Amino acid sequence: MTQFSRRGFIAASAATAASFLIPARARAASDAFALSARSRVIEVNGRAASVLGLVNAQGGLGLTLDPGQRFRADLSNALDVETIIHWHGQIPPNAQDGVPNTNPMLKPGETRRYDYAPRPGTFWMHSHIPEQEIGLLAAPLIVRSPEDLAADRQEVVMFLHDFAFRTPQEVLAEVTGGMAMDHSTMDHSAPMAGGGAGMMPGMMHDMGSMAMDLNDFNFDAYLANDRTLDDPDVIAVERGGRVRLRVINGASMTAFWIDTGGVLARLVAVDGEPVVPLAGSRFSVAPAQRLDLEIDLPADGAALPILALREGATERTGIILAPKGAAVPRLATVSEVEHPPVAGDMAQELALRALRPLADRPLQNGQMVMLTGAMQPYLWAINGRTWESRVPVAARSGERVELMFHNMSMMAHPMHLHGHVFQVIGVNGARFFGAMRDTVLVPPMGSVTIAFDAGEAAPWMLHCHQMGHLASGMMTELAVSA
Repeated sequence: MTQFSRRGFIAASAATAASFLIPARARAASDAFALSARSRVIEVNGRAASVLGLVNAQGGLGLTLDPGQRFRADLSNALDVETIIHWHGQIPPNAQDGVPNTNPMLKPGETRRYDYAPRPGTFWMHSHIPEQEIGLLAAPLIVRSPEDLAADRQEVVMFLHDFAFRTPQEVLAEVTGGMAMDHSTMDHSAPMAGGGAGMMPGMMHDMGSMAMDLNDFNFDAYLANDRTLDDPDVIAVERGGRVRLRVINGASMTAFWIDTGGVLARLVAVDGEPVVPLAGSRFSVAPAQRLDLEIDLPADGAALPILALREGATERTGIILAPKGAAVPRLATVSEVEHPPVAGDMAQELALRALRPLADRPLQNGQMVMLTGAMQPYLWAINGRTWESRVPVAARSGERVELMFHNMSMMAHPMHLHGHVFQVIGVNGARFFGAMRDTVLVPPMGSVTIAFDAGEAAPWMLHCHQMGHLASGMMTELAVSA
């Protein structure tokens, strides 16, 4: 395959003009944002790679909305196959949620209007077809608040993904066909060097005896803003300034640690919801989750790498925040030591506290949701059933609901509930009033309890956001009745 330098390649192909840093505020003639699901070409490890993307009218990826702006978008399908796009973490009417169980598929050449009042925070958009999400049909969706505009800080987006030169169909066939990686003989008990958010070195729970499964597939590269550390996204920042880093884990099957090096950061929001600030230099982020980090840049003007470390492995990716004149370091794409599991002791989740928690109300509907599955045979289920034979979780609109996700498998599951924001109120039997979220990681052979008020009467998807697990059946519905 022909190889290009990055700059030469970009100059040769207009398809690579997409950028994660172009705010898409300009409106189309119809007073709507224009979005297109299409193929594009990027460079990975010196090779041209055809991927998918959600491209705005300016040629960038995704959308940025200012306070008070409606999410009014015309989504066009420029692919040669059907698609459906979900606005992850937003709560539109169910008819606009972008899921194949309740919304018609978008045919090739078709354009569809979406129009709803968005929630402020860090969100993202992605295809709800596993093969297409693996193929990078995803992008940021940032909705700014009045406080964001008034704050004296720069905003930076770090969009993570995992990438394979093989087709997404080949990736899923290998994973679901019994060839998924089996880490049951590996020892993941090493402590996280430097500690994580809210934890001290050596506090990582010993998972070695649990035969924890990690990383179903070895991808060819791990991307931050479409690039690897061989040629990272270098973002110009102000010397000694403050940055709000919006981290979005759009990876299809990979959890990461976000490492800010020797500079302490403050975790100020998760999944778009503000939390009591939590200081640290390493923070975990499972697939589909988001982190907002406030970082005060070094006064000496040195460049600051922000790394994403793949759990259970040595691979890493990242971006570099570089003041004018700073030397930009060359960084290896692998670490010297393996990074431990992000669900090792759930210390970060246990430490988080919502700034806007749920109102105190009596419980009206409590249920257990069993998560089961194994690497071989590769089959994952909710309450003993796959999607085709699902029995929906029942609720009535307005009820206070508690769901306890009881994970009976050796793998962590990032569980995502559509149409709702929930509060994490229990981890492994410990009750507390934690963060508001839309996606929570349930540890292997453990449990997480969430609470929420049931919303619009409709079938809302409830599923694991690891694409191999979703594709093999780990998906059901929260059936809300009037």
